[in-house]
Amino acid sequence: IRHAKEILHCLKEKYFRELQDLEVDGQKVEMPQSLSWYPEELAWHTNLSRKILRKSPQLEKFHQFLVSETECGNISRQEAVSMIPPLLLNINPHHKILDMCAAPGSKTAQLIEMLHADMNVPFPKGFVIANDVDNKRCYLLVHQAKRLNSPCIMVVNHDASSIPNLQIDVDGRKEVLFYDRILCDVPCSGDGTMRKNIDVWKKWTTQNSLQLHGLQLRIATRGVEQLAEGGRMVYSTCSLNPIENEAVIASLLEKSQGALELADVSSELPGLKRMPGITKWKVMLKDGQWFEDWKDVPSNRQTQIRPTMFPVKDEEKLQAMNLERCLRILPHHQNTGGFFVAVLIKKSPMPWNKRQPKVTSFKRTKMLTFNNFWNFFENTEQSKKEGVCGPPPSKKMKLFGFKEDPFVFLPEDDPLFLPIQKFYALDPSFPKMNLLTRTQEGKKRQLYMVSKELRNVLLNNSEKMKVINTGIKVWSRNSDGEQFGCAFRLAQEGIYTLYPFIHARIINVCIEDVKILLTQENPFLSKFSSETQKKVKDMAMGSIVLKYDPDPEKPDDLQCPIVLCGWQGKTSLRAFVPKNERLHYLRMMGVEVFKAKRKEEESESKTEEDVQPLYYWLVCVSVAGNGPCTSKI
Repeated sequence: IRHAKEILHCLKEKYFRELQDLEVDGQKVEMPQSLSWYPEELAWHTNLSRKILRKSPQLEKFHQFLVSETECGNISRQEAVSMIPPLLLNINPHHKILDMCAAPGSKTAQLIEMLHADMNVPFPKGFVIANDVDNKRCYLLVHQAKRLNSPCIMVVNHDASSIPNLQIDVDGRKEVLFYDRILCDVPCSGDGTMRKNIDVWKKWTTQNSLQLHGLQLRIATRGVEQLAEGGRMVYSTCSLNPIENEAVIASLLEKSQGALELADVSSELPGLKRMPGITKWKVMLKDGQWFEDWKDVPSNRQTQIRPTMFPVKDEEKLQAMNLERCLRILPHHQNTGGFFVAVLIKKSPMPWNKRQPKVTSFKRTKMLTFNNFWNFFENTEQSKKEGVCGPPPSKKMKLFGFKEDPFVFLPEDDPLFLPIQKFYALDPSFPKMNLLTRTQEGKKRQLYMVSKELRNVLLNNSEKMKVINTGIKVWSRNSDGEQFGCAFRLAQEGIYTLYPFIHARIINVCIEDVKILLTQENPFLSKFSSETQKKVKDMAMGSIVLKYDPDPEKPDDLQCPIVLCGWQGKTSLRAFVPKNERLHYLRMMGVEVFKAKRKEEESESKTEEDVQPLYYWLVCVSVAGNGPCTSKI
């Protein structure tokens, strides 16, 4: 929280002040405004277009700030209304969360941050499993998630409408994994984005929603099947078409037979302007024909139009559904995109799941996995007949997914760990069983770490789950490291997860030392404070931890702790910190490192998005224990 406040202070006192009374091309620059409905001033909106930000010399520092902080994971550009679903999930650190259609990953990032709300807990009991059907988009999702440096995120690649049941080990017995929270942000026609997406005007037809309705309903149904009793699922689209929204929710509620209910969230997110869900609508074909009831649809059109697309006629049933509890956000309400959100609570098992699935043997599991694949194939063929759009199958796809590097957990007696444990004086509570590598043969070059709960998921579902990525890198092998007491040096991306367990090789440094470490490549020891030189003098060469603690008596200095990975040489001391992370810490300390604008930026051609407003959000939640929290703007 302290770290995020420092970023917010820097924004207000430095960059926003520089925008005051600034004119670009003869027009006064409009000041960024915080979104009134987002908690604690953690979301901001600016009308500065891409073109102005990229091309105006007066805004070059602000633009570089945005680019650099985005690359190191502290800020992210996002449509304002798409931040609503994660907020309405009401996430706690112990929740098991499934993001069904996660790519490109902005909402997933919010979920991870909420999971790490307590800065003093390096391993929350909860986790996020982020899924996407598109293999290439999964890697975009990995890139987004990796910026947050969390050991509690796993990226998987499945069709959301047939995502497999997972099993976990609970006190020696296998149990089906049910999720406490599910985000179901389904593929949609996107007609709510018409103000920023010009393609919508060219390509939109009523057929779009008719093709997507079946897929959306199947994904939502699969979601509530895997939701724990008492759990909460948020269904959302960036569409305003009732066939993709209320029709899906109504059908889901009807077939749940009381197992689901719409939550009343009217008191949540005060300040957010919204409309209630609708209860009456008509269905229209591409050629302009309107239908009010399923019985009016001719037989030759019944593959395009389905009964679940129509509103419920029974007034008693309709009243019990409370469709007005859905949220409709219209573009003119607060200068955003259009959006639909529904929050569902699961009160009891779904009617067809009253008998919970039994734990099966290994052979039986294999057969079920094959059957799931065959069901997916049949569903895909049926989808084609019904006109439902699905992603084209990849040529590389095999029966059990794509070829990925294995996830191999370190054996308890692995000789690799002992010198690491001794060199860094790791606490006895360090969960060494959570360490893994991505290779089964040859030298282990990187060591990664996951939470205990994700380890449980990985070990019990290797046959049925296509894992793209998980774990956070905590150690990297040094080619000549063994001569310095340990073959593995610390990795910056995992330092905030590791730091609470390390009891040796820690050097406390002052703010001036931090500035030297971050601005000079390999500074001599003589450049550091006398206190730092004394601490280094009696320490063996090799990987070290550099810790800065703020001084309350110096309020003008940076008021949040920093932990850096370093290396102590014979006559020098250096920090192993990525470039953009260096720039970030320096900015927080009031040191502006200004880069010349790149030539390729000068030659960038104008795009449709150049004239669109930008939305930024800032979230102050720690991602890895005692360190600075991940902040988003």
